[in-house]
Amino acid sequence: MAVPVLGPLHPRHGTHAPTSGTPARAAGSVRRTATTDMLRPEGLTGPLVLLGRARDLVTTPEGTARVVDEASCRAVVEFVEGRILREVESHPARPALQTLIGTPVSSGFRAAVLAADPSVPDEAGLLHLLLDDFPVTTLVSGFAFGAGLPAGRRLPLTVGRPMFGRDQCAGFAHGGTIMNEVDATGRAPLVTGPVAPALVDDDEDGWHAVGPLPAHGMRRWRRTDVRSDGRVDVLYRDSHVRPDGLETVIHEYTVAAQIDLIGPTVVSCEAVPRVLPWVECPAAAASAQRLAGLPLAGLRSHVRATFTGASTCTHLNDTLRGLEDVPTLLRLAGV
Repeated sequence: MAVPVLGPLHPRHGTHAPTSGTPARAAGSVRRTATTDMLRPEGLTGPLVLLGRARDLVTTPEGTARVVDEASCRAVVEFVEGRILREVESHPARPALQTLIGTPVSSGFRAAVLAADPSVPDEAGLLHLLLDDFPVTTLVSGFAFGAGLPAGRRLPLTVGRPMFGRDQCAGFAHGGTIMNEVDATGRAPLVTGPVAPALVDDDEDGWHAVGPLPAHGMRRWRRTDVRSDGRVDVLYRDSHVRPDGLETVIHEYTVAAQIDLIGPTVVSCEAVPRVLPWVECPAAAASAQRLAGLPLAGLRSHVRATFTGASTCTHLNDTLRGLEDVPTLLRLAGV
């Protein structure tokens, strides 16, 4: 069997320093892992299938692993025809989510989830995490088109963004790699990421069950480790499997935060860009430091409202918003 070759990289690619493996679980800590698979079993122009899985696992002071919560969901999105939600099912079951059928899985979807099922964040936090990722994973899944279609073939007009948001983040900064290409050709350049090192290692309890991805498949990975002293370690990654079977990384950050448990407030927060598409993107990592001194309560809405513009990164913002769940995770660990 031939070994896939990475091939030429875009000359203006961003950071390529992906992590490998997963840190050992600490005694008296809790680990949250979540993945969303982005699949097109009927072909690239067929419906998008989102498969989400999440788990909270406590490591006792004696080192024993104990699962304290799990969730999963499956959704079918008519991607080419406007990113419309056609099917959704979940565990735990939330019947009110059926009212979302026919809703665009794009801007406004998160508000629609809360309108349909206002109690889901409190009663089904892991499921809410997966649902909260739907708009971005749907958008990110469009990468599979550019990577999988023959060279020179244009995507259907209804695919992906309705417009390119100039200065909406560091990667879309005016005068940067993306916008220069869009201004010249009407299309964004194709990301070329590095080979994806395995995150799942010999610790059988390190992650929830994660299977292999097929060609053209994509996956969003999330891991949050919280220790009893308030130290938080976060990993976020988006990966893609090329037609030849090689998995590459599109986005990856790690975040280290210290939480004052009495507040609780953020004492410090540092983001490290591991893999980002373009040379302009890593500058957004500094925005994580703006969380210092903020309370965790309301952090999601604060980041969504104030972390905008070319000094920020959409994917980093999604990662930072998850810090609001640290008190919940500490309660699970008995702290």
